[in-house]
Amino acid sequence: MIVRLAREQDFPSFLSLAAQVEHWFGPMVNDPGFHRTVEKHILQSAALVAVSSGLEVLGGLMFGTKAPSYHIHWLVVSEQQRGNRVGTALLTDMTRRFTQVPGNIEVVTFGIDHPGAITSGARAFYQSLGFTPAEAATPGPEGGSRQVYRRAIT
Repeated sequence: MIVRLAREQDFPSFLSLAAQVEHWFGPMVNDPGFHRTVEKHILQSAALVAVSSGLEVLGGLMFGTKAPSYHIHWLVVSEQQRGNRVGTALLTDMTRRFTQVPGNIEVVTFGIDHPGAITSGARAFYQSLGFTPAEAATPGPEGGSRQVYRRAIT
């Protein structure tokens, strides 16, 4: 697996990944706002993809690079690759290349009562990487609860 900056030709892969998680996050594939967001992150070099040796996109990450608080805007790993450290590789690469000490990384993920909290494994994933639960966040577009997770960069 290789993690690299996303390119314009990766746009369809972001849509494919989005299709796999719309049941948790709401419509994205046909949303012009999501399309603009992906295009903007790619053009600003604020998007990464993990690709297999066969060049299949295994996961994607969009993030904010403004120090000292870095934000994970979107992180999705393909259904077939979840549990294979693709998300860890994406976050490790982002942290290594784009963050400065001291600082923190924040992500908004499912609240404890959201059905996706267990099914997706997102909360456990972030906790395994040293993120801790913080304040509640605005509910998601589907109405489900959300929570901020934060990790210090030292």
